[in-house]
Amino acid sequence: MNLHGFGPQLLLGTLMTVRLALSAVSVGLVLGLLGATAKSSRHATLRLMGEGYTTIVRGIPELLMVLIVYFGSSTMIGAVLRQFGIDTYVELGPFLSGTVALGLTFGAYATEVFRGALLTVPRGQIEAAQSLGLGRWHCFHRIVLPQLWRIALPGLGNLFMVLLKDTALISVVGLDEIMRKAQIAVGDTREPFTFYGCAALIYLGLTVVTSGGLMALEHRANRGYRRARS
Repeated sequence: MNLHGFGPQLLLGTLMTVRLALSAVSVGLVLGLLGATAKSSRHATLRLMGEGYTTIVRGIPELLMVLIVYFGSSTMIGAVLRQFGIDTYVELGPFLSGTVALGLTFGAYATEVFRGALLTVPRGQIEAAQSLGLGRWHCFHRIVLPQLWRIALPGLGNLFMVLLKDTALISVVGLDEIMRKAQIAVGDTREPFTFYGCAALIYLGLTVVTSGGLMALEHRANRGYRRARS
């Protein structure tokens, strides 16, 4: 396959895609945990906030979310700063906009995965830990989180695979990831099949590697559980 010297550029695009995916999933995991905690809270206000977050974000297409964050963030940030007497223009770059947009979307879906996993943790274990004097944080960290992670991992893995491919959407705001590099190469060489096919192979390779990593994580997360059942 003749790449006409665009091979290194596609490699750089691949590294950017991986960076973006890892950054977005980091944001999304935090938002997912917070959202699941809010939706499971005893306080109606927190439950309403969690429900509103997941309903709104899951109802907006990912591409539209990217455009809203990229073009609307400067307006929103500027309005907030003006409330404090700061009149300046702030613009989020393509990478940060992509991280926020994909992180918000991942977090909305991860909220439901975490919430479902949270419901499977026996309430008696939490009550027993509290009766032994463990505080809320220690109870969550030592009792709930290990079980939550094991149960939620397959669902989170599927969401990450989707997120990895959704990084292609960030090319519309000019981020130099795989699709953007492929588009530039196509415009220069007029060989769309070659470079879009190459991009497809790169995404496929990333998916295969990710699948292997997720399988290893699931195996590790289930080791203690299998020993306890045997």
